[in-house]
Amino acid sequence: MKQPSELLIGTAFAVALLLVMASPEAQESRDSNVPPATAAKQAAEIARGDPPRWYHEDRTLQARLRTLHKEIGAGLQEAQGACRSLPAAERGACLREARAAYQRDMAGARAQAMQDMAQR
Repeated sequence: MKQPSELLIGTAFAVALLLVMASPEAQESRDSNVPPATAAKQAAEIARGDPPRWYHEDRTLQARLRTLHKEIGAGLQEAQGACRSLPAAERGACLREARAAYQRDMAGARAQAMQDMAQR
């Protein structure tokens, strides 16, 4: 069963993915769909290996909140990349929805982090 934080983090990306897949010009996910700055950041992270957070739980509320912020931000970047692959007529609405989902997720991040810490 997914943790509530996993559901929260994927909101922005899921919305963008649904919009992309609903498009008649839907493209399969490829590295070429990733913005160059994001691709460079991903390559640097891959070169460093798996992040420690994959193997160690966040021990403090602040650490959990930092992780949530990073993951929500990454979801926004992925959603924006997916939106940019849409036709111009649909792109603006997709980007607005991605930003709105990001803002909702960030607004709920502290409560989510507190809930995650209470469940441990």
